[in-house]
Amino acid sequence: MKIPLALLLLLSYNFIGSSHPTLLIIDENSEMFNVRREDVALPFLDEPLIDKHKYEQLLEQLEDQVYIPPINASIDENGQIIPGQLGQQLNKKEFTKQFYKYFYGDIKKGIIVPTLNIHPRVDSELLANIRTRRIGQYTTYFNKNNKERTTNISLAIEAIDNHVIFPGETFSFNKVVGKRTKEKGYLPAPIIIKGELSEGIGGGICQVSSTLFNAVDKAGVNILKRSSHSRNVRYVPKGRDATVSWYGPDFSFQNQYNQPLLLRAKVYGGQVMISVYSSDVINYDPREVPEASKFPFEETELDFDVDSHE
Repeated sequence: MKIPLALLLLLSYNFIGSSHPTLLIIDENSEMFNVRREDVALPFLDEPLIDKHKYEQLLEQLEDQVYIPPINASIDENGQIIPGQLGQQLNKKEFTKQFYKYFYGDIKKGIIVPTLNIHPRVDSELLANIRTRRIGQYTTYFNKNNKERTTNISLAIEAIDNHVIFPGETFSFNKVVGKRTKEKGYLPAPIIIKGELSEGIGGGICQVSSTLFNAVDKAGVNILKRSSHSRNVRYVPKGRDATVSWYGPDFSFQNQYNQPLLLRAKVYGGQVMISVYSSDVINYDPREVPEASKFPFEETELDFDVDSHE
């Protein structure tokens, strides 16, 4: 990825009524704000001194404008690796050095705002290495004609697909998938609240978390948090479910192995398939897990996700 041109700080004397140069901060999209020397100086002093609090506020504002998040490498629908992209952040140490020259000196030229590259945590080389050995896989089934449930499942699957868990790291379903809201495209679908059938935003999400639980359990990972529904669900065998909600239960596990784990998650028609991959050299302890029923579901499929309370 080509990092966008760094921000340019221009010193200008066109601020009317000020005896000090005005600092114009201009980004590549022509968005700008200006800073006068007195805006970041301690008041009522004969000699100018920088107010640390005001300067930190300036830094925060500039950091927000400069920051570009890195993008991890991923695997596309055709199995091809899409390279990651560099991000960038403000080099605060170098910028502070330049800003002090402006504040205490008599600089009358532009300053290129210094930036640092941010490398993605997952690059193409790592992905190529940990996609080679499948150590766990699980498939569950749902009624693909249920539009609301299909939409919710697809959104959650997209959120966890290509996720990499490094050795010693913990995976939290709620943290990775995020809050299930209408703004993100989640739709009302049947849920279970305290044992009763109801309707709520994000219904169907628990089928994804339950499928994930069984996939990673097959791989022998360390399960940290898992709760069962208040009623039996039909998409996994009894006792093999993992309920989640934003303000309630979470599903989490830890990668205790010495190799990273790669999650691949897909929806194929009425199937939810989640696979766990790693490198050829991983030494893992698989577990026996009962398979899910392929019995087609009715429109009133049940799930538990109390995101309807959000």
